[in-house]
Amino acid sequence: MQTENNKIVVREFYIEVFHKHDLSAVDRFMHDDYIQHNPDVHQGKVGFVDFHKGFFAAVPDFRATINRMIAEDDLVFVYNTITGTHSGEGFLGYPPTGNKINFDAVDMFRLQGGKLYEHWDVADTRALFTQVGAITQ
Repeated sequence: MQTENNKIVVREFYIEVFHKHDLSAVDRFMHDDYIQHNPDVHQGKVGFVDFHKGFFAAVPDFRATINRMIAEDDLVFVYNTITGTHSGEGFLGYPPTGNKINFDAVDMFRLQGGKLYEHWDVADTRALFTQVGAITQ
């Protein structure tokens, strides 16, 4: 039952944060001392919010679509596709290109007490950086 509840928490997190861009909802879903295993994102809930403020500003129509979700014990794995248009300022200092972005990522969340506590990810950043013009193919 815990694994199913954890999947519900992660699914609702995706809807509120990655679809609606409601960063105030992060308080409901995430521990303050959230552990982030991505060197581009600072630690804690504050680091998550700061990073995604910039990402959402640069890609105002940002959307992470869940393709597959698997849960085991306190872990939830999400294979998702991220789409949007790089039309605003704020993404790691790259000027807006107007280009569409479309890349896959796998997120792994560890939940504790019904909230996100730890996160790992693997993303096709080559596709992302190519699409925003940071690297050429």
